[in-house]
Amino acid sequence: MERANAILTHPLFIEKLKLVNKLEEGRVFCGHGMEHLLDVARIAHILNLEAGTAAFPRELIYAAALLHDIGRARQYEDGTPHEAESARLAAVILTGCGFDVAESELILDAILAHRTKFSGGRTDFAWLLYRADKLSRRCFECAAMSGCNWELKNIRLEC
Repeated sequence: MERANAILTHPLFIEKLKLVNKLEEGRVFCGHGMEHLLDVARIAHILNLEAGTAAFPRELIYAAALLHDIGRARQYEDGTPHEAESARLAAVILTGCGFDVAESELILDAILAHRTKFSGGRTDFAWLLYRADKLSRRCFECAAMSGCNWELKNIRLEC
């Protein structure tokens, strides 16, 4: 997990996560800070293990989860889709943290596809990140649920 841990100390990751946190201060809907990123990582890791094949290395799962929403600030600022900005930023961070080209391509594809299962993710890894991201939301306990227009609300636990 050395390279995934390197993401946590990468200056660009720190800068963008701080900006996301600042822009989401007072947000009543789901946030995209470290708690969410780690929830997605842990859920994806569990799903990977439950598949019985443990097809993907934990380090790649954590890297994708940590980076999948890092472009949120740009979306808030100028409307750029955050998956595109997250992938752009992630490419720089992944290189700086020692991920090879094949690993980076797998992670970037998953980041680009994490918003919708129909967005063109080419791999099972993209599906894993998508599914974990959606399962991470605890809509059933959210005070803002009635005002939220996210159509995939989690209103019960899933196994």
